[in-house]
Amino acid sequence: MTRAQSGPQTREELLVRAAAYAETVDIDIDTDTIEWTISERAKRRAGSCRYDGANGQVTIVLTWDAYRAVGWEQFTGTIRHELVHAWEFTHYGESGHGPRFRRKADELDAPRHCESFTDGRLRLACTDEDCSWMTERHRASEPVKYPDRGYRCGDCESPYVVEHVDSGLTWRTNSGYERVRDKLGEDW
Repeated sequence: MTRAQSGPQTREELLVRAAAYAETVDIDIDTDTIEWTISERAKRRAGSCRYDGANGQVTIVLTWDAYRAVGWEQFTGTIRHELVHAWEFTHYGESGHGPRFRRKADELDAPRHCESFTDGRLRLACTDEDCSWMTERHRASEPVKYPDRGYRCGDCESPYVVEHVDSGLTWRTNSGYERVRDKLGEDW
């Protein structure tokens, strides 16, 4: 039995169960007014909360692949996390991950950030042999494309190397990035 088999088996079941679960969370929002939807495209985030300031509509978007990867028990943390965003939007018209969010998230035992459910396609690793700093990226951000433009290791400030994980190809400059991209073509 996979982790998700103990929970909802279809996207519709996930939406229904998430809405029902939200009603049990002790938070000052009208959960009946929240719209729930599924994302098939998200690769990094397990959920998101959208707010339409013009009409006050809150929409919580859950990522099907994230749910399938972690199962119902862990995914309830994602639901609580998004409910904190919904609470902030409905009470303050804005939401982030600042002190107010952290306080409310702590009250609900909601994670401050939801764990990534996929590995990054790109890895940045410090070049200092005494430093073990490493981080992953899913997209070719500025630090990925231009590692030689003053970007540094997040721990020791040394230069870093970027690796395309699937191919193992690495670069330290923008010209290196361009060469790897050209070499990989559609496999990028």
